[in-house]
Amino acid sequence: MSTALPVYLDYAATTPVDARVAAVMAECLTPAGDFGNASSSHAFGRAAAARIERARAQVAALIGAAPHEIVFTSGATESNNLAILGAARANADRGRHLLSARTEHKAVLDPLKHLEKAGFDVTYLTPARNGVVTPAAVAAALRPDTQLVSLMGVNNETGVLQDLAGLGALCRERGVAFHSDCAQAAGKVALDMAVLPVDFLSFTAHKLYGPKGIGALYVRASARGLLEPVTFGGGQEQGLRPGTLATHQIAGFGAACELAGAALPAESSRLTQLREALWERLRALGEVHLNGAGAPRVPGILNVSFGGVEGESLVAGLAELAVSTGAACNSASAEASYVLRALGRDALLAASSLRFGLGRFTEAEHIELAAAAVAREVRRLRGMSPAAGLAAGAAEAGETATVSGEAGGPGKETWVRFRLFTEGDTVKDARVQAFGCPHTLDVAGWLCQQLRGRSRTALLPGAPRDWALARSVPAEKLGRLLVIEDALRACLLHWP
Repeated sequence: MSTALPVYLDYAATTPVDARVAAVMAECLTPAGDFGNASSSHAFGRAAAARIERARAQVAALIGAAPHEIVFTSGATESNNLAILGAARANADRGRHLLSARTEHKAVLDPLKHLEKAGFDVTYLTPARNGVVTPAAVAAALRPDTQLVSLMGVNNETGVLQDLAGLGALCRERGVAFHSDCAQAAGKVALDMAVLPVDFLSFTAHKLYGPKGIGALYVRASARGLLEPVTFGGGQEQGLRPGTLATHQIAGFGAACELAGAALPAESSRLTQLREALWERLRALGEVHLNGAGAPRVPGILNVSFGGVEGESLVAGLAELAVSTGAACNSASAEASYVLRALGRDALLAASSLRFGLGRFTEAEHIELAAAAVAREVRRLRGMSPAAGLAAGAAEAGETATVSGEAGGPGKETWVRFRLFTEGDTVKDARVQAFGCPHTLDVAGWLCQQLRGRSRTALLPGAPRDWALARSVPAEKLGRLLVIEDALRACLLHWP
């Protein structure tokens, strides 16, 4: 049994800490390093404070900001909350209308939902099918009482880039504060706050080879008065984010930003080439849909949907890859990606999407391996589906009659077709084709073995609950086993 780790292609979820960053962090942890509390006035505190200010300058330089415009937080989620909740509450007397999009990260959508419960009014725009929110769409939705617009720079699922310059210019013209979640943009595309008309910008270290648990909110100096804190105690970070500063994390964040800025031009070109090479290999499979096609996209994200396969089964077969899927595979609802649904993908296509996140340690051989693995699984699953035609395998000698039955169907989350090779009233052999989750495929295949030798009057080997116990099927998947049962009962109806 192989113990090799899968190829990591989920850099959009998180990145490993660069060894050079880890070395800098280690310098701030032990008695021989800069471990002190930066709020202290003694030598240890002053050394830690100096480290922090050096890192603040490094972080600011990555996005073309001034150091005093950087507020350290625990990550992009906290930065988003500070920007949205802090601005909304500080400016409630100016208006209680906020504007965002349906495709934002939950770290933006959830604070907005919280504000709705507090009496604010939020408009959620639906992007064009390519994922772009146009300035024209924003202009049409702005109202006299709009006080904040929050639109992400790069979508975390599709990699689609928004026109921050155009969106920000519109907001500035209308006197509306503009916030952007740039967790997927910082260090991946050029950002220059001296030019971009953005008031608040959120980003995080763990998306650019720094540590988890540290991020920043850029607060334009002229917009500082538009923001109030949402947590209290201590007065650190200009009174906007209190608490003892994590020197080692901040130092790592600074080092990661400096490295990302230096590598950005060459890395952007390299990742774009790798991304396009992977796309060319995948599109050759047919019925493969590029999510975000026709829009500018960040180099390291490729999101595709595969027709004719079930998303959870696809991912389950890709043991050699670490990738993300558009389906919440472990949830009871198996809900497809709300981002892809907002872009017009139907539920099955949205659930059959894979997001490939490429990064600093991705090589050409990883792309080849990924393309081959996905091609293998897509072809296997499509071949197993009832959509492929009749089940493979002709009746063996002496099997004179074939009984078939199916349930579910095209466009459904589960579709099962059985073919029984019979002799008189006895099943000699059974074949199945199935489209569905891994549990559906497993139980259907297992039942083919159980059916051999069974009579017409006792065809069903127990009930779905028995099958679920025998094959360790989660309770939330029991409904899919009912489709299998219906397919077997359909065999009885067609038995000559």
